[in-house]
Amino acid sequence: MIRFTTTLLGWILVLYSPAFVWAQLDKTMPDIRSITQTVDLSLATKGSLTTVALSINRLHGLGPSHRFSIGYGLRLTSAFGSTTDYRTAPADLVKGKGKGSVIGLFSKDLEENIDTLRLPKTQGHSVNISFNLDYAVSRRVDLGVNIDVIGFSFGPTQSGTFIANSPIRSSLSGTVQEARLTTVNMLLGDKSDRGSLNSEGYVRCRLNPHCSLRGGLSFQFNEYTTSRKLTLDNNRFRSSNTRVLLAVSYHFNARK
Repeated sequence: MIRFTTTLLGWILVLYSPAFVWAQLDKTMPDIRSITQTVDLSLATKGSLTTVALSINRLHGLGPSHRFSIGYGLRLTSAFGSTTDYRTAPADLVKGKGKGSVIGLFSKDLEENIDTLRLPKTQGHSVNISFNLDYAVSRRVDLGVNIDVIGFSFGPTQSGTFIANSPIRSSLSGTVQEARLTTVNMLLGDKSDRGSLNSEGYVRCRLNPHCSLRGGLSFQFNEYTTSRKLTLDNNRFRSSNTRVLLAVSYHFNARK
């Protein structure tokens, strides 16, 4: 997810470059504040998976101009989806033992170790503390990224079909298995992440001193843990989804 957020900001700079020109011409918004507090409601979807997220954020501007801000937030994300394939999650299996988030970042996945848990639906909720970065291109337009760091997930038990990469290797292939959302969420880097995590890359447009709209991309991890160990002694399965994001925010303290 860290690699996703860094590359995403570069794409946004290209896609939304026309907004920068318009932003520099706008002189109607007040100056940028040193501290910004927002309540934010976002919707991200790709058809088969939709998430709704409600967050409270606090950003602290750095330097004399306060253009660059760093902060934190608390985000509730609810995910709803249709039939989805969840793949083997642990980094030791996907990348190989000893290849953690840094060493194995650019190594290929070991497809022979990756099995699938096919769930007929996704329905789960997560509460996470987020890390936020924001840059004010002008008094009206911001660029930003945010990413969940740690939290917990909850939701109903699901029953799905386990599909082994090599059915000959596993007598469990084709069996129905029960699974619940992995309880603890932790950002550890790339395949080492655990649980359900949400991250966003966006362009924000200030409509007035108190309201703004955001558009961009959302990247969502959802992870389930089966009630029993399956092939290769694994019980964790993850799906990764990139979706179009739209959001509305209310700013408690207007810019000066």
